[in-house]
Amino acid sequence: MDFGVVLQADPPSAAVVSLMRRAERNGFRYGWTFDSTVLWQEPFVLYSRILEHTERLIVGPMVTNPSTRAPEVTASTFATLNEMYGNRTVCGIGRGDSAMRVAGRPPNTLARLGEAIGVIRDLAEGRAADVGGHRIRIPWIKDGKLPVWMAAYGPKALAMTGQLADGFILQLADPFLTEWMIKAVRKAAADAGRDPDEITICVAAPAYVGDDIEHARDQCRWFGGMVGNHVADLVARYGEHSGMVPDELTDYIKARQGYDYSHHGRADNPDTTFVPDAIVDRFCLLGPVAAHLDKLQRLRALGVDQFALYAMHDAKESTLDAYGAEILPAFAD
Repeated sequence: MDFGVVLQADPPSAAVVSLMRRAERNGFRYGWTFDSTVLWQEPFVLYSRILEHTERLIVGPMVTNPSTRAPEVTASTFATLNEMYGNRTVCGIGRGDSAMRVAGRPPNTLARLGEAIGVIRDLAEGRAADVGGHRIRIPWIKDGKLPVWMAAYGPKALAMTGQLADGFILQLADPFLTEWMIKAVRKAAADAGRDPDEITICVAAPAYVGDDIEHARDQCRWFGGMVGNHVADLVARYGEHSGMVPDELTDYIKARQGYDYSHHGRADNPDTTFVPDAIVDRFCLLGPVAAHLDKLQRLRALGVDQFALYAMHDAKESTLDAYGAEILPAFAD
């Protein structure tokens, strides 16, 4: 199993670079950041600096979207980083939550997202693609490589992931829901004539190593609120208890009142008090090292290829160090 770290692009940028270097020293292979151009600093500028100051780390957004960045611009940006640093990037992409809504726009349609996946990958790898009715190719790209991983929760998005994407990003670490969603992605891949085992499965969630469970929950409760934004969209689309989405995913948002994106992804988010302790425990990895090892082993048994650790709390360094010393070695096969 691979491991990644997910950070917000908060200033000072040097601190983000430093944490990414720390992650690499601890054995992490992937370095991810949020991508919301109003809320945080420009991640692709940071990627250049991170790649310059690391040797093996693979970097990318968790996740970008096809509207705040036009697909041809996204492809060229990734290809430039790859030419400079040797194909050490991955494109995480989704419909866009905070990036779109904070600018007053709804998330992208799945149709737009599906089209963008192919365009970005083809252009970034040197092939021609249709953009706005025109056939274009980036002529300077040689030997480019860009896997495109799609973030998804709902049945249509999971199906599209299986049909089109190189990887699946699931932003929660509940084993029951992980199993349900992986099965949906793999079935869609098989139905499309693809090899389901070729789709990389990445589970992303906060991890907090420590014995004070109450404090860890308070530091990671924001995540249930972030996931709740996507869940609310699913309930609006499919209804409650529709059978299209597991009730275990949707029931907890009944007390959700609203959401202010100015606090998005932050431990002190006041809009996440509706998230019960049970959801924090299910969606995140909390507690002593043994608890992390147990849950990660369960996720690996379900077919998870990478666990990406959200480090948006007050124990970033100690958690990265604990993973490097006691957790990654247990998965070094």
